[in-house]
Amino acid sequence: MDINGTMLWYYNVCKREVWLMSRSIVPDQHDENVDIGRFIHERTYKRNNKEISFGNVKFDVIFKSKKQITIGETKKTSKYAEASKWQLMYYLNQLKDAGINAKGVLLYPEEKKRTEIELTDESQEKLQRMCLDIEKICALKRPPSVKKVPFCKKCAYRQYCYS
Repeated sequence: MDINGTMLWYYNVCKREVWLMSRSIVPDQHDENVDIGRFIHERTYKRNNKEISFGNVKFDVIFKSKKQITIGETKKTSKYAEASKWQLMYYLNQLKDAGINAKGVLLYPEEKKRTEIELTDESQEKLQRMCLDIEKICALKRPPSVKKVPFCKKCAYRQYCYS
């Protein structure tokens, strides 16, 4: 099973979304929030390299200087800051496993906000536990039961839970 950064993001928002994604069930692509996110991604940070593929992950943007590589993850809102942080941590861990030392930055262009993220030994251990839990969720025959959280009302998967 190939875990990716998006799964880490979903894991920290809703475990049911992890299961749906693992079955290649995509969220509503006409959902307003999906459209807004796509628009922000396409229109921001035009001068930088965008959508860099590395193994089974894709970084939104990469900033390179002589001394440092910084991976950027662009998000519509900081409401999902915790989930976004773990998605970016996963990317940083993938790079570290390949011998590349990088830092991360969460970018919220609509809020004109940036949050720097650094991979630590403690966060690596927590990330490893999350990945093991994701594997368990994906191995389930049925999705985890619906657990209403504040994010449900704007979720592009809501029709799978509440129809």
